[in-house]
Amino acid sequence: MTVALACLLGGGCATPGPLHVYSLASPTAETIADSGPAPAADVSSFLAPGETVTGFAYDPFTDHFFLRLAPGDRIRVVDRPARAIKREFTAERTPTTGGGDLAVRPRDGHLFLTHPTEPTLIELNRFGKFVRMLSLAGLTGPAAGVAFDTARDRLLLLASSRVTVHDLDGKLLATIPLDRPVAPCALGFDSDQRELYAPLADRSAVGVFGEDGHWRRSLLLTTGLVDVGPRSYLRMF
Repeated sequence: MTVALACLLGGGCATPGPLHVYSLASPTAETIADSGPAPAADVSSFLAPGETVTGFAYDPFTDHFFLRLAPGDRIRVVDRPARAIKREFTAERTPTTGGGDLAVRPRDGHLFLTHPTEPTLIELNRFGKFVRMLSLAGLTGPAAGVAFDTARDRLLLLASSRVTVHDLDGKLLATIPLDRPVAPCALGFDSDQRELYAPLADRSAVGVFGEDGHWRRSLLLTTGLVDVGPRSYLRMF
């Protein structure tokens, strides 16, 4: 079966390419920086005056960025290739008094938002409709960052300088202490290389850690928010 035919039968597909690291230098950054192999180009965050970004996720399947905005409970979706806003929507049953990070599950576009005050994730569909509240075993407070492991269908949560791994029912599977302090704001995960990405505590670089929590290298990016994903070679929808 050709790739084109498979895409038509499946309703859409994307062929993954090389890994790109995407970041915003601050919650009010005007651009989303692309630190990957060519072609790499910054994209506008389309922030209006008074808006800030509290959570950031990249979906390699659709090549879209998801920005969780404050104040309020809105999600902005930015189409990277088109360099335009794809859509905006209200995140149902999400507190409007605080933000937090978010992650996307590429196979169905479901979003997982950290709760601002509880050890809980809010699961939404790709259009912001409420799916469920997911309690996270082993956490006593809200997670600082969240990422999705597409290879194993698992959630990874950043709390202080450790990462906890959970199944899709919230069960605790593993705890990974990071051997360098990180900022409590964001988490990315490369499912192919099994590497964790998080801004270091002084935010002067992004630390890359193995699944054992040991630091491997740093990327010289001044950042407040970060996510990673393979750039799609082919997108058909």
